[in-house]
Amino acid sequence: MSAASRHFVLAAGGTGGHLIPAFALARELERRGHHVALITDERGAQLPGKPDFMPAHVLPAGRFGKNPLKWIKGVRSVLQGRRMALRLFESFEPTAVIGFGGYPALPALLAATSAKIPSVIHEQNAVLGRVNRLLARKVDAIATAYPDVDRLAAKHLDKVCLVGNPVRPEVLTLRDEPYPEFTEDGLLRVLVTGGSQGARVLSDIVPDGLAMLQPALRSRLQVTQQCRPEDLDAVRQRYASHDIPAELGTYFEDMATRLADAHLFIGRAGASTIAELTAVGRPAILIPLPIATDDHQAVNVREMVAAGGARSIRQHKFTGKELAKQIQAMAQNPGTLANAAHGAWNCGRPNAAKDLADLLESFGGDALMDVIRVGGSEAKPAGGEALARDLDR
Repeated sequence: MSAASRHFVLAAGGTGGHLIPAFALARELERRGHHVALITDERGAQLPGKPDFMPAHVLPAGRFGKNPLKWIKGVRSVLQGRRMALRLFESFEPTAVIGFGGYPALPALLAATSAKIPSVIHEQNAVLGRVNRLLARKVDAIATAYPDVDRLAAKHLDKVCLVGNPVRPEVLTLRDEPYPEFTEDGLLRVLVTGGSQGARVLSDIVPDGLAMLQPALRSRLQVTQQCRPEDLDAVRQRYASHDIPAELGTYFEDMATRLADAHLFIGRAGASTIAELTAVGRPAILIPLPIATDDHQAVNVREMVAAGGARSIRQHKFTGKELAKQIQAMAQNPGTLANAAHGAWNCGRPNAAKDLADLLESFGGDALMDVIRVGGSEAKPAGGEALARDLDR
């Protein structure tokens, strides 16, 4: 626990991708004896998983789409949110403010720089997001989840700190557990999810793709698949017609347990998904969401694929035949899947929440706080193993 309790403000958009790492950081800061407040939107304030000890403040943020005529309204909302954030800072007196991306983070970070409060942005993806690109020049530090981040200007590299992407504690506890035994005649347990809303393409392709596997492998399948409510009955019928045992649901509360049992994951390539796969060490076949902003999911897979922990299939090439081909190659013998699991595990940054907390504590604390400044010639490791991985640019 820290010698002195401090206050920190976390600001994030209302999606799980932004808020899951924020919640993980909040728990670590609270464990150290600090006080934490959240700034978000209406969606974020209602998202399951928010720690009870962290009050949520909903601020107007505005959005800036392709239509310039709507920018005036967006600017007004941001300025209103900035004024409200400044009033919150007067009473809460934060040591630092950290933004996790999304438009609701924008007014909070602008208020912090205006009030000369130290500020940090955390980028979960391998492409710097729009709001974080707007703020990169103003903030004191840029925390990243990947060693290489696209659309990050070279002039900002001296602010970069590689910390990783914080994951849920129940998932992190699985990191030291062995990969589940997979033998030549044992079950092949496959976990299929498409993000919080599911994905129709997985419902359309995966059941038929699994049916195309060679009989010796197909007969050993045991599938767990998340589906959209409107797809549930059709997917159930497909698996039944292929005589493949499958447990289907629209939402699984015990996802950590299911991930622990899985030999192979099939799904999207969101930042939180990849962080959990690499924290646990599970091989994957990833289908990046083609409409993701800046195509960031396709870039997210880069490190995991290079390490041998995953295979990536672009959605326009995602067919049952291609899926079966990739599964067959990965599961051709027990050693192949185990090696892929190890490759995924090597990409994990399990100390992300601790290292990010160390970074925040370095502001307003002991001048000797060891925080890595990636890109500088005198960068040194901080906290746990994640910050020891320098970005040698």
